[in-house]
Amino acid sequence: MFYLFYGLIWTISWIPMRVLYVLSDLIFPLIYYVARYRRKVVRRNLQRSFPDYSHKQILRIEKKFYHFFCDLMMEIIRQLHAPKREMKKRMTFENLDLLMEDAKQGKSVMIMTGHYCNWEWTSVICLHLPQDFYVCPVYMRLKNKHFDKLMLKLRSRYGAVGIEKNSVIRKMVEMKKNGEKGVFGMISDQSPRASNIRHRLQFLNQDTPVFLGTEQLAKKYRYPVYYLDIKREKRGYYRAIVKPIALDPAATEEYEITTKFMSYLEQSILERPGLWLWSHNRWKHSKNRS
Repeated sequence: MFYLFYGLIWTISWIPMRVLYVLSDLIFPLIYYVARYRRKVVRRNLQRSFPDYSHKQILRIEKKFYHFFCDLMMEIIRQLHAPKREMKKRMTFENLDLLMEDAKQGKSVMIMTGHYCNWEWTSVICLHLPQDFYVCPVYMRLKNKHFDKLMLKLRSRYGAVGIEKNSVIRKMVEMKKNGEKGVFGMISDQSPRASNIRHRLQFLNQDTPVFLGTEQLAKKYRYPVYYLDIKREKRGYYRAIVKPIALDPAATEEYEITTKFMSYLEQSILERPGLWLWSHNRWKHSKNRS
């Protein structure tokens, strides 16, 4: 079954993006009205995040999310064969000079972002940085080994080196020993396991357990931390702005880095709520979940 699926997406990935968006428009009613993919989860997340919004306002965001979700699937598939020149135009970056200044000082950096806009395309940052500056997107291994291999291939398509989360410390130690510098990309808005919850914040009007891994690693290895603020300029084109969170992590208060990241992410979501991944059950361990 997997190989049939892979053959299908491999074929689709050769199709130009403008045609893939036509396909996305055709898929939307199937996903939203027929399959009703995670509609209950999305609706509940939106209603609790925007308690003062009317049903009409919630519905508007909901449909925008599903439209974008279909676009996102096509964009990720296109990444399998999109040439470097195309991807450099579709995903641009601002303030990379901040990272290069850290590199001159012999420092690696950590970049925090969430499941907002096209986070999968952020690995394209390696096309905008010197070749000796490693880009290491950190990921959680998928249960299905075939899909895990596929996603790793996509994330490494343009030169990035995907690092499984349990191997991050080993990679950091190895790079430091070899005098190598790099960017560790952290998707930091997942819901931690109940047994791993150490801190909670108010995020989008809800009690939200948060991951502390990035903050802990940054403090231990003294890696500056940045937020990648992704903007969708138009369909298929994104601009990612590098913003400092903590240039000296060791000098920050406990939870300060995580709190600042969540605040930045919340601002991004409130700006254009339809671009966040509402289909994930992020508040399953919320204290006030009914």
